[in-house]
Amino acid sequence: MKRFRHGLLPALILSAAACLTPLSANADSGFTRWINDFYSTAAKSGITKSTYRTAFAGVTSPDTDVLRKAQYQPEFKSKIWDYLDSRVNPYTVQIGREMATKHGRTLAALERHFGVDRNVLLAIWSMESNYGAALESDSRLHNVPQALATLAYADKRRAKYARTQLVAALKILQNGDVSAKGLTGSWAGAMGHTQFIPTSYLLYAVDADGNGHRDIWNSIPDALATSANLLAKNGWETGKTWGYETVVPNGGARYEGKTMTLGQWAKLGFGRPGGKGFPRPGDRAELKMPGGANGPGFLMTRNFFVIKKYNAADSYALAVGLLADQIAGFGGVDQRWPRPDGALDISEKFELQTKLKELGYYEGNIDGNFGSGSRSAIEAIQKRLGMSSNGEPSKQLLNALRN
Repeated sequence: MKRFRHGLLPALILSAAACLTPLSANADSGFTRWINDFYSTAAKSGITKSTYRTAFAGVTSPDTDVLRKAQYQPEFKSKIWDYLDSRVNPYTVQIGREMATKHGRTLAALERHFGVDRNVLLAIWSMESNYGAALESDSRLHNVPQALATLAYADKRRAKYARTQLVAALKILQNGDVSAKGLTGSWAGAMGHTQFIPTSYLLYAVDADGNGHRDIWNSIPDALATSANLLAKNGWETGKTWGYETVVPNGGARYEGKTMTLGQWAKLGFGRPGGKGFPRPGDRAELKMPGGANGPGFLMTRNFFVIKKYNAADSYALAVGLLADQIAGFGGVDQRWPRPDGALDISEKFELQTKLKELGYYEGNIDGNFGSGSRSAIEAIQKRLGMSSNGEPSKQLLNALRN
């Protein structure tokens, strides 16, 4: 294709671009130029000018919040115990059990049809959108075409991903499953109750409620069925677990990353807490030690790696498995994580939040998550107690409140 110097595009192309994304007084000219230029790529995938105009109506500048959020991914930056505490705790378990009752018929039907454990679907729903609560917060939702165009335009690491997802998002809009206003998602374009990226939506989305639309934004049956379909098509083994917590024998950490049958692991001295054995000794499992050599071990079976098709982080898949087990009424990690001295475990985090609320310093949910509200409350009571006011939860502060 013939190349043209900047500003010397043929009049025909320039005219078409102008009608796609007209400039406004506050427009970012580089960004709007990128949007106009990208239409030729979208058109090759069958996207009409009408769809493209609808998708980008009123979009004239990048979403700066997208670029800020792109710098922080807790799956890869948080300590495993903090990551799990914020996602697998009495609050998420309680809500999960309530949702299991409320949506029992839907979950039972999906379990029969797809063969995927209903509690795993609930755990994914919790992880992805806090059982849909995140969709009610405007600050967490982004216009998907704008978000993906922002990444494609301004984030070199994610530009290829963003271009691919943008074309897929435009196909979703053109297919009529969602309106342009309803095409919302995360900073990276993950959409709906169960946070599907556009390409995964096109592969796995299901119209479970039979209304003619695959609506993962507003239909809980559609959203959960779409998750079940992804897991089933990626090899979910019905009736089997995701893995087992294991007591690692002395010197056993050297086997991390190795895969053997559970029977072979048992012969090497690996067992479950409390002396329990492995029910399927012929199943193969990989040893993972996410907390390091001094933390608990886990023998991960096939379903763990199927969960990773949803999110590639080990911490994510472990959280889903642990939360699913606890919603079902069993599970939990029996061994202690190697937390730093003075750090709180999840029960202590709940206790601290409860005391802050009882004293009138905190008004949010008792959920074990120490966001801005919790940290402001901590800082205020630290000042009252004459402590260093850093806003950080600690056993020192909890002990002071206990007394």
